Amino acid sequence: MPDAVQRLTAWAERRLPSLTRMRQREPMPIVLHRRRIYIVPTGFGLGFTVLLAVMLIGALNYANNAALLLTCLVGSVSAGSMLVAFRVLNGITVGGLRMGTARAGENVRVFLDIGASQRERMAVRLDVEGREHVVVVPAGGAATVEFDLPTEFRGWLPLPRMRLHSRWPLGMFRVWSWLNPDRAVLVYPRSEGMGPTPFEPQGDADRGRPRPGDELASLREYRAGDPRRLIAWKLSARHHSLLVKDLEQPAPQEDWRLDWDSMHGLDDESRISRLARWVDEARESGRRWSLRLPDGYFDVAQGDEHYHRCMTALALRP
Repeated sequence: MPDAVQRLTAWAERRLPSLTRMRQREPMPIVLHRRRIYIVPTGFGLGFTVLLAVMLIGALNYANNAALLLTCLVGSVSAGSMLVAFRVLNGITVGGLRMGTARAGENVRVFLDIGASQRERMAVRLDVEGREHVVVVPAGGAATVEFDLPTEFRGWLPLPRMRLHSRWPLGMFRVWSWLNPDRAVLVYPRSEGMGPTPFEPQGDADRGRPRPGDELASLREYRAGDPRRLIAWKLSARHHSLLVKDLEQPAPQEDWRLDWDSMHGLDDESRISRLARWVDEARESGRRWSLRLPDGYFDVAQGDEHYHRCMTALALRP
């Protein structure tokens, strides 16, 4: 019996695209109302209906008032459960969409808020990419559903069509509504596994060498002319001569200038992958970097905002 219900639902989806919201995407937030909530009996509900029919025929055949009363009472309860099941989805608001970041080939994390202004909604189920997520929506609040979406290519990834449904309270009826939001997830390009570092112009000879600063680098013997504030008096007390603190700091790292035209012999996707790796390495090493693309330039900067601007530009390259 459940197979027959599934075949009937699949046939309705193919033949009635307007019924299942397959034609066009819809803006968020999405509010569910009676015109877009559909209900069918489950396999258990159909079997229970057959049982009630047999009980009714038996009660009428034997003129058994008690059996007839029981049949009508159980039938009214099952009919009332259909209204309760409908009220689980009626008035639900789907919105508050938040998305993480991911690279091509990774899973991106998506957070979807399901809210209800009145009444607590029990056993609300959301089907996404073949996986079912069950939440309880509090009255006047919202519940957050977290799910992962697989990615293959960089750029915008539209959210898939999702189904919100429930079989509460008795499992006799299944109510559902299709969600087809017009949102998309931005997928960053896949970074190159390994390769050369960016070209750095040659500077002065002492570039990268330690310079005088405030960090203790080593101790050395006292030389005439050394300032007294640099003498390590406590350590010198255990030594046969005076020891002086040698303070220095490393030279600041050079800025990276990442240029699309500086890479020769590579196709566009290989250049994007290499630039993505260079941006990652610059961010991890604390460097400042600039990015020059055929259709834009990002001046020297650092930080998360600069990183996301550069990665977004790379992800949206034609």
